[in-house]
Amino acid sequence: MQLDLNLLTALDALLEEGSVAGAADRLHLTAPAVSRALGRIRRVMGDEILVRTGRTMTPTPRALAVREQVHALVQQAQLVLSAEHELDLTTLDRTFTLKWHDAVVNTIGPDLLAAVRAQAPGVRLRLLAETDADTDELRHGHVDLEIGSNPPVSADIRHEVMASDLLVVAVPDDHPASPFTIKNYVAAEHITVSRRGRLHDPIDDLLHARGLTRRVVATVPTVAAALRFVQRGGLVATVPERMTGAVVAELGLRLVPLPLDPISIPVIAAWHQRYDGDRAHSWLREQIRTAVYQAVDGPNAAKKGRELPI
Repeated sequence: MQLDLNLLTALDALLEEGSVAGAADRLHLTAPAVSRALGRIRRVMGDEILVRTGRTMTPTPRALAVREQVHALVQQAQLVLSAEHELDLTTLDRTFTLKWHDAVVNTIGPDLLAAVRAQAPGVRLRLLAETDADTDELRHGHVDLEIGSNPPVSADIRHEVMASDLLVVAVPDDHPASPFTIKNYVAAEHITVSRRGRLHDPIDDLLHARGLTRRVVATVPTVAAALRFVQRGGLVATVPERMTGAVVAELGLRLVPLPLDPISIPVIAAWHQRYDGDRAHSWLREQIRTAVYQAVDGPNAAKKGRELPI
């Protein structure tokens, strides 16, 4: 059955005014037009809705039962079709789903949540781990925003390079090599980070271009796990400096410069274009941007170098 939703507006006016003439004035229509609408409403609902009692019209029990619901539906429709009002963070009730690299979650997650709770206590964050395969979750609306190091390739996915972080080498605090030379780096046993379990990454390509090869003995899906392996001794890991600094300090590790030309890892936020005009989403992006800047590109930011997605 096909319904003309304009009938809801007419029904709301009829029930509020209690007469065809009153509803016509309210809707800026002629009385015959509203009378025809009432006839259609009666046929659709299978009820008289309004019955004449002398000079007035009285709502039927069915009309009284649906009056509040009809009024609420008309108000909701008007809200949907009206221009968006100013964002009221104190009453915002929304859940945002974010898919981030674990180093980003560990570094900016607590500060972001604190800022969100202070400004919008009704907002909840779902922080998901990266998967081992690329998906269309942004396009399908399953994820509101992703942060990684590779720019999206789809035209409908917006992105912003929020910062960049310098690659360094995490070593045990008692590691004997000082300074850490390219010879030390190649001779060391490495643990790499790959959500797909790859034992080869762009660092190996750079080394091969110099005729060098490092020994990768294991790969793990998260930076946090890699740093735990380094803590046990005997291994080193190449990691982003600012995004791992706090965890490195907690584990008692040491960061040393990567003995190659400076390599930067971009911190890229991506979201679907449907959120371009969404004020709540825009507000959240600003909170994320601030948290990333404070963690990575603040006053003590690392020197930037050649960008290399990992």
